[in-house]
Parts: sequence; C-alpha cells; structure tokens
Amino acid sequence: MSKCVYCRQRKGKRACPALGGLICSQCCGEHRMVRIACPSDCVYLDSNSEYQHKRVGDRFAQERREFYKGLFELGGEKAAGLFNLIEVVTFSYFNNRRDAQDGEVIASLQSLRRTLSPLHIPAAPPPVFAEILKKEYEGLTKQQGQQGQQAQQWIDQQTATEVLDRALKFVSGFSGAGLQSHRFLTGLIGYIRTHHPEIAEQLVKQGKEGGRIVLPGQFTPGKVEPVAHQHPGHPHEHPHHH
Repeated sequence: MSKCVYCRQRKGKRACPALGGLICSQCCGEHRMVRIACPSDCVYLDSNSEYQHKRVGDRFAQERREFYKGLFELGGEKAAGLFNLIEVVTFSYFNNRRDAQDGEVIASLQSLRRTLSPLHIPAAPPPVFAEILKKEYEGLTKQQGQQGQQAQQWIDQQTATEVLDRALKFVSGFSGAGLQSHRFLTGLIGYIRTHHPEIAEQLVKQGKEGGRIVLPGQFTPGKVEPVAHQHPGHPHEHPHHH
C-alpha cells in the first residue's frame, strides 16, 4: 500500500505534483496551498476559489505581521513602506492573472535588487513585471525629490537593498519549493481582498483606468499613523506618473 507522502499514515490516492507522490484526500484538502506549494495546473486545485484565497490569505496575514515587525526594526516606516509598495504593485499586476507564478515575482525582485547594486551583474532579460516594479520604485523616489526632499531621505540605498534581500527570502519561503508555485500570490491577493477590500477595490479600479498606481493609505501592521494624519511627503499618500 502506498502511504500518503504528507502524513505517512493514510493511503495515498491522489497524485500530488508538488510533493512528487501520492497524497490522501484529507491531507490534500487540508494542506493544499496553505502548506503545500501546489502548481496552478493541479487538477485538484480550484485556484479561483474565494475560499482558497481566504484560507491562504489568513495564513499569509500571520507571517506578514512577523515580517513587517522585522522591517520596522530595520528601518522604521521607510523600510516598511518599500515592501508596502512591492505588495501594492504586485497585487495590481497579478490580481487577474490566473497563470501567474511566484517565480516571476522572485525574478523581478532579484532584478530590482541588481539595479541597486554598485556592481554590474550580467543577467537574463528581466520579466515584464520587473520593469513595472522598477518604474514604480524610481517614480516614487523621483517624486520625493520633487517635493523638496533628497531621494536618500525617503530610503537610503543600503536599507532598500536590505529590504529587498529580506523580501526575497520572505516571498521564497512562503512560496515553498514548488517550481510552479503561486502560493505567495494567492496569499497576498487573498489577504488584500479579505482584510482590505476597500484597497483591493481601489487598486482594481486603477488597473482598469491604467497609467499610474496611487499608493493607498498604508496597510502595514505596527504602529502607523492614520492615513488622514500622515505628514506631506509620506511615500504612501501621493500619486505618481510614469
């Protein structure tokens, strides 16, 4: 009898592409996407299910809180603000893409990380999303300069590099080992839709209108001023144009 590759107790009945063996229906139902990095084409996965998004989004919310705690310790609201930008741009781009995989997010973060490095590291052509992420990062930095602040005063390069290194570790860790995993994207999208529906609605509307991303009020966990009382020049308040 082939035992379940996950629990090693019950009989494995379903072929699990993520774990490379047979899994019992109970473990499949309980752990798919939450603890198993399922590929989007798995026949047992309803990737469009709101229930699935909520489950993974709730799990994501827990790990995200801990991650942000570390960012605030690293560089306060500026460090948290950079990852908040990444989350918003990622949601806006991937929200309606059913074929999306975490690998594209990871490759794009690596690409942005390389642009901040003093060393020129030859690399393969970046994904489309990498260019969008870079444009949003540069647009926000430029906008801060136009408001009479030096770019370094928003976030210095060393802190930005450290945030991106941590972001890569966080995204990869949540995504899991599956090459075709979309667990991070499911978690992020599910989290914003479930916990911040007004922000999700705002970003979807902006996506349809095209042209720019307006960063909504900060939704980072931790001690954060209410949106209405944020001082001028805060990176989460102002629109910018491509």
